[in-house]
Amino acid sequence: MSKFENAMKLMQERCGNGDREEIIGLATISLTPTATGAPRPAARMVCAYYQDGAFYVSTDATKNKMLQIEKNSEVSVCGLNWYAFQGVAENLGWVKDEKNAEIRARFKKVFDWFDEVGDEDNPNSIVLRITLTEGTVIDNEQKYGERMYEVDFINKTAK
Repeated sequence: MSKFENAMKLMQERCGNGDREEIIGLATISLTPTATGAPRPAARMVCAYYQDGAFYVSTDATKNKMLQIEKNSEVSVCGLNWYAFQGVAENLGWVKDEKNAEIRARFKKVFDWFDEVGDEDNPNSIVLRITLTEGTVIDNEQKYGERMYEVDFINKTAK
């Protein structure tokens, strides 16, 4: 297997492949700059599931994170399973939209809280997809031979 394939196998082992909830840190750029006018990061924990190089999040379109993503879709994510990635966030629209039927079904399966608090009938209840672009995953056990994989999701390479 290539280093990229090993890194993806490691991510699936740690985060699943659409079959379990993963708590991730999601960082965006705040709409309020620092006193000197510099961009200010904004971080929060969110519930997501991972599948094929992307994280999927159930959220509300009116939340600060979504307002920030509208202005700058570049985000960072990290997890307690020793990974940190850059990515591009995208609002896929209302969770009950027919095009999101498969994701909605997965939300119901993966998130035991979704039926109770997912607020599906609210048109602001949306799917946030975070498509990973690059970053690192650490394997302290060196299960596949490497301690750290620097992953390029776009070119499907790792070093």
